Amino acid sequence: MFDIQEQLKKLPDCPGVYMHKDKLGNIIYVGKAVSLKNRVRQYFQSSRNMDPKVRSMVSQIAEFEYIRAGSEVEALILECNLIKKHRPKYNILLRDDKTYPYIKITNETWPRVVKTRRVKKDGGRYFGPYSDTGAVNRIVDLLNSSFSLKRCSARAFPPGFRPCLNYHINQCRGICSGQADPEEYAKAIEGAAEFLSGRSRKLQTALKEKMKAASEAMNYEEAAACRDDLLAAEALAQTQRVVMHHSEEADIVIPVRTEEDIYMAVFSVREGRLVGRESFEMDTAAAIDLDAESFGAARTGEDAGSAISDEALLSAFLNQHYSRLPDVPREILLPVRPVDGDLLEEFLAAQAGHSVSLHCPRRGEKRALVEMATKDVAEMVRTIDDRAQAARDRRQTLGREIYQVLESMGADSVIGGSRDPDTGLPGYDGRQFRAEAYDISNTNGVDTVGAMVTFDGLKADKQGYRKFRVRSVEGQDDYGSMREVLSRRFTRVFQGDDAFAVLPDIIFMDGGRGHVSTALEVIDATGFDIPVVGMVKDDHHRTRALIYRRKDSEEYEEIPLADKPLLYSYIGRMQEEVHRFAIAYHRKVRGKRVQSSVLDEIPGIGAVRRNALLEEFRSVDRIREIARSEEGRDILAHAPRMDARAAESVVRYFRSEREKEPGKKSG
Repeated sequence: MFDIQEQLKKLPDCPGVYMHKDKLGNIIYVGKAVSLKNRVRQYFQSSRNMDPKVRSMVSQIAEFEYIRAGSEVEALILECNLIKKHRPKYNILLRDDKTYPYIKITNETWPRVVKTRRVKKDGGRYFGPYSDTGAVNRIVDLLNSSFSLKRCSARAFPPGFRPCLNYHINQCRGICSGQADPEEYAKAIEGAAEFLSGRSRKLQTALKEKMKAASEAMNYEEAAACRDDLLAAEALAQTQRVVMHHSEEADIVIPVRTEEDIYMAVFSVREGRLVGRESFEMDTAAAIDLDAESFGAARTGEDAGSAISDEALLSAFLNQHYSRLPDVPREILLPVRPVDGDLLEEFLAAQAGHSVSLHCPRRGEKRALVEMATKDVAEMVRTIDDRAQAARDRRQTLGREIYQVLESMGADSVIGGSRDPDTGLPGYDGRQFRAEAYDISNTNGVDTVGAMVTFDGLKADKQGYRKFRVRSVEGQDDYGSMREVLSRRFTRVFQGDDAFAVLPDIIFMDGGRGHVSTALEVIDATGFDIPVVGMVKDDHHRTRALIYRRKDSEEYEEIPLADKPLLYSYIGRMQEEVHRFAIAYHRKVRGKRVQSSVLDEIPGIGAVRRNALLEEFRSVDRIREIARSEEGRDILAHAPRMDARAAESVVRYFRSEREKEPGKKSG
């Protein structure tokens, strides 16, 4: 057993990062320290002057770990990486930090303009993030068509390659056929980059002229298409934020506080003018505000207990947001200096490869820009409050309903020590719970697979989805298959696999007593204490209640869902999602087996010809249909990678296959 007092004596007096864990082994807080010895000890001293949230967190600490660092900057970088990896509930977190799309100009011989949600340091130019996904899709299409850019991902083309439809309708320059001029193409790419950089007037003017000409020629469909492109261009120009560095570029970052939620507004200054604004939600429901001086000491007045300072918010946001961008502006204007501002400047400079200044202007033009952004934020709060109220209520209601389920089960390992942030008494503390759900899919016991989906509160966490190919079970055996899937899931935790490191607060099984019993059998063997509930169906196959096994007993109890409408809806969504994910994987596995068992059996058809046929005709059924037609030999002989002999082999195979079908006469 982990002896906290004994381990405190072994802490080194050096910079580093510490991680507090609860009884399930989940990391609940990550912090950095100039001296690990002094910092970590503070948590286990008198709690009399501590903020209620800090007391709540300390009550859940079952063990801690630490990692030494060579310097404060090194500790800051490590803290940033660990927070983004584990998303501890007591840290200030940037919500939805992977959902906003970017527009990318790829780093290729013939660059492309594409939409992406992953930012990599691969030499490409990234523009964004953008909150209007629809406008991004339209702009990518507009730039590709306006500048006749390459759209396919292929980088090399064999001799005699046939151009696609885009070339024949003058929407591509024919790179695949060797007809494109590299210099002209480079100019076209720079034109697209100019538009995305904020210099969009040239393209907008061209669209207006084209729309006018189409209208005068009474070609109203083309004029309407130009109008839609123009509106999309204007929408993106108003909200765009380019991630590139110029001499006159800066970001302005302002905290936005609504009644309960907190956002960070990022205003972008490009070429000396304000070109856009994006907002990012911060998750501070259970977050604590610790600084080296006060260590979360209880505040007085209207901010008592739960307020997070602007300095702490800015520090968390700058760390998590800009560390994921491929480029960072040289200057970031702020209303106040963030916690560890000097360290952040060093960290961001290391990320960007150039100096980064966190500046709080007090006079002049830059101060005027910050004041303008602050006034805009005041207007922004009014719209955010109305839009976020429903989402906030849903999150809190769901969290409370799951808390009530866990409370009924006596799941102290999850909710033990939870306290209402308003009263400080035992109760729901406002956090969101992490849930896992499992499903098995097969066809009459063949190609059996398992699927795991994860939810953080109302939102599906697709980064946590996992797939399993069941290997040890033969035939139709759902319990055996589920036992294998769960065993492999938790075994990977002990093997140190980071992909399975985060444990759930609760597991939902799509079934009754049998599935709950199977899951508990596996979990008990691991030594974990994770609550498991089954979803009991009614006669219409809808979940009417949750079922669980009482502690230290073989008796089961049900929790009706009639008075928990949001939880009922949430469970239905989770069931549909895990079912969809399992079926999709099963179809993929089955499809690969079917394809390989058919095409690979044909003499003269190896892997290269098999893949070429599937790429050309899309499915085995289509190949079969062509082979059995009168023109089948000729069509197949002229397909990529094929010749007359190979085509004859395919035709002979599928025609002989038809003769063996029931009801067909051989001869």
